[in-house]
Amino acid sequence: MSDDNQAEEENSVKQPLLDINGEPQHWLVKPGTIKLLWICGIALLAFVTWLGTTVHPHATFGIEGSLAFYSWYGFITCVAMVLFAKLMGLVLSKKDTYYDQ
Repeated sequence: MSDDNQAEEENSVKQPLLDINGEPQHWLVKPGTIKLLWICGIALLAFVTWLGTTVHPHATFGIEGSLAFYSWYGFITCVAMVLFAKLMGLVLSKKDTYYDQ
């Protein structure tokens, strides 16, 4: 009986997740770490948004004093940068046969 229990314990040990090359995955790409990063990021965003309601803003422009201004402004700016980068990729890209000539 003890041999069976020992064999089960050896089989129940978790093996590390391996990448394509058979090496252990980096800690940042493990599913548990990704979930934790999402939770921490959302919690930080909620905290900063809440903090914006408790601290009096010294706004230069009127819109800066709106609720969660820096959160939504940062998001819109990020989306605009991604769209601009896509546009630049379309404008500056060459055909696949460019270097064949």
